[in-house]
Amino acid sequence: MPHVTLDQVLALSTQNGRVCPMPQKWNQLYEMLPGRKRVGYGWEPPLPLILAAWHDTPALAKMLRLREHLEWADRHGAVPAVAAFVESLDERDWLHLGE
Repeated sequence: MPHVTLDQVLALSTQNGRVCPMPQKWNQLYEMLPGRKRVGYGWEPPLPLILAAWHDTPALAKMLRLREHLEWADRHGAVPAVAAFVESLDERDWLHLGE
């Protein structure tokens, strides 16, 4: 996806009832984000909702966190790389609404 927009990658990440990538894939996406940094006791952008947070976090919160990551990628010029990664994921690499 050479010239992809934030809106296109957002649409791709929500098609077919997608919530967010499964934990390992989401972590890979997060690692692609440029400019990640520790801020106080947390991270900017915030960490993916994986590990202990995975089972205790509702779908909407996961969707919003993924959106934050995609918007971060957009602000830091990483949408093409992130979009290519998102596009490469199999459907089984995603958590879907109702799962």
